[in-house]
Amino acid sequence: MSGDNNLTEPVGTRQPVTHGAQRPHGQVHCLVVDDEPSLRRALSRALERFGFWSIEASDGQEAVRILEQVPIDMIITDVQMPGMDGITLLRMVSDRWPDIAVVVVTGVTEVSIAVSCLRAGAHDFITKPFQLDDIQARVEQALEKRRLILDNKRYQKDLEGMVQDQAYRIEELFLEGVQSLASALDARDAYTRGHSARVALYSMRMARQLGLSDAEVQLTELGAGLHDIGKIGVTDEILLKPGKLTDEEYKSLMEHPVIGARILDNLLKNAPEALSIVRSHHERLDGRGTPDGLAGDEIPVQVRIVTVADSFDAMTTARPYRGARSAEAAFVELRRCAGTQFDPDVVEAMIAAFPPSTVFPIPTPDNVKPRIPHSVVGVGTDSRNGIKMYD
Repeated sequence: MSGDNNLTEPVGTRQPVTHGAQRPHGQVHCLVVDDEPSLRRALSRALERFGFWSIEASDGQEAVRILEQVPIDMIITDVQMPGMDGITLLRMVSDRWPDIAVVVVTGVTEVSIAVSCLRAGAHDFITKPFQLDDIQARVEQALEKRRLILDNKRYQKDLEGMVQDQAYRIEELFLEGVQSLASALDARDAYTRGHSARVALYSMRMARQLGLSDAEVQLTELGAGLHDIGKIGVTDEILLKPGKLTDEEYKSLMEHPVIGARILDNLLKNAPEALSIVRSHHERLDGRGTPDGLAGDEIPVQVRIVTVADSFDAMTTARPYRGARSAEAAFVELRRCAGTQFDPDVVEAMIAAFPPSTVFPIPTPDNVKPRIPHSVVGVGTDSRNGIKMYD
């Protein structure tokens, strides 16, 4: 800082504070940046007289080195300095340390520069010449502005957290209601009671067997538990029919994936993996499934998992027109259809996930609250292509 500054603080021989100095707890910590040693020390001593802890730097580069090592609350910096000037320093501080209050010192003839500094993030500026006793008001004003900004940031963060928590809880409650509805749909037919809960458990274990992440496992379990929700749009005459379905009845039944996806579209918009399970659990690996004719890797792995679980549970539970298959027979059928209807790796994961001692069908699990990571009837034949499909 060059020029007449009307110093009222006597300049002594005090040495600059070393970069490794231990900062006292509870004090405001200031960094004074100026290429003129006498004025820099006078400002530092004045700040200490006001009850602050101070440290000094002779230019912008040294200031950056200090900031990288020492937590600082406020900077007082000259504008005109050799090397890195005050404006460059200000821009770097605003980018890297935005919570630091910056007071810029500038001459009366540099008002336009001061305005530019304020736009760049400075909290206040001091014009030369000045009295050191006048600095306290400027410093306290800058710190008050900083406090208000930080309080506002904390408030916004806390408020955002509260809003997110409430939105997540509302979503959970709605999902719980939808899951209860899914259980009620299963309960309409004594032969399918507990189907969705068992499919969710089979799917969860397969997902773990395949090494999916915890979040992916949760989304798979969620989608599996809701996969048949679209059957709410299928009449009881079709859903509870004790005999073979007509072609028209089967076509109506197979609309349930699309209906379910439509019901859950807005609710699961942030959990597309779960939504894809609801819509696509009747797709086939060979592309001959419904509703979209997806094939191979077009079918997400979570969908391929639920497809196997859904078919296995259908085969191992009794229907009015047929008895339940044994697990061994169901595994044979899964392997027979691997590569066409089912993903071979998923089929093997299903078999590996359940030891030979497992009794099928497994007991129906209690309803588990749906979690998002902070996400029928018998054997029919498609008359259009003769493909056997398990529900």
